[in-house]
Amino acid sequence: MTHLERYQKEYLSFQEELKSFVYRVITHKQETEDIVQETYIKAFKKIDTFKGKSSFKTWVFAIAINLAKDSLRARQRWGEDWMELVKDAHVQDERLLKKKYEVSQNSEHGKFVIREHISYCFNCVTKTLLLPNQICLLLKEIYSFKVSEIMVITGFREGKVKHAIADARKDMTRIFEKRCALINKKGICHQCTGLNKIYNPEQDTYIEANKLKMVKEAANKNYEELLNLRLQLAKSINPLNSEGTDLHNYLIENSPAWAKMQKAKVDS
Repeated sequence: MTHLERYQKEYLSFQEELKSFVYRVITHKQETEDIVQETYIKAFKKIDTFKGKSSFKTWVFAIAINLAKDSLRARQRWGEDWMELVKDAHVQDERLLKKKYEVSQNSEHGKFVIREHISYCFNCVTKTLLLPNQICLLLKEIYSFKVSEIMVITGFREGKVKHAIADARKDMTRIFEKRCALINKKGICHQCTGLNKIYNPEQDTYIEANKLKMVKEAANKNYEELLNLRLQLAKSINPLNSEGTDLHNYLIENSPAWAKMQKAKVDS
């Protein structure tokens, strides 16, 4: 096996991880495909510059994140109220509600699954973070990179990486504590319950929810520990290859436009 073939084989071993990481940052399927393809081309065009000071995987992720940062979608920080605005937009517009139902019913991968929706919700909430904080959190908690590797990927110093992760965890914990009605009776978000009733009317939401470790242990865990369980769940799901991929991709790609539209209505 030649030097180049060895690196090509290694690239294939983490390609799906790379793609799902870029997707979580970009939240747009086609643009993710374009960035991953560009990453591959750039990496192997410059393979002679790789000196082995980091792992090949770390080096490739650094290329990918630099390309992703150029995307307007990556730099677009979501408002913390966007998910509620999106819900209100659908409640008030039957056409939007009908379209969402059609995507679910007519797509091969449009099934509603509670654990996947929790992962989708996690992706949405990470978009409310500052971009450096989002990137560092994902790299550390979802893709298991060490702080030293994240420093190589991002170009940040150790202190900035650690602060970014800590700040991201603090913000995520705060947001979920106020939002998730599956965990907290005072939570404002009932999407898991509502969407399950629409797409799986014969399935009891709470029976399905109680199969999840996060829900079963909610009473005995603080929100920092519950965030860890959310992270474990998100880590176990590839957002580009699951039963509800098409439905969630449709929602996450269009949510910014829906939220802005609804906010304009509220403010007018």
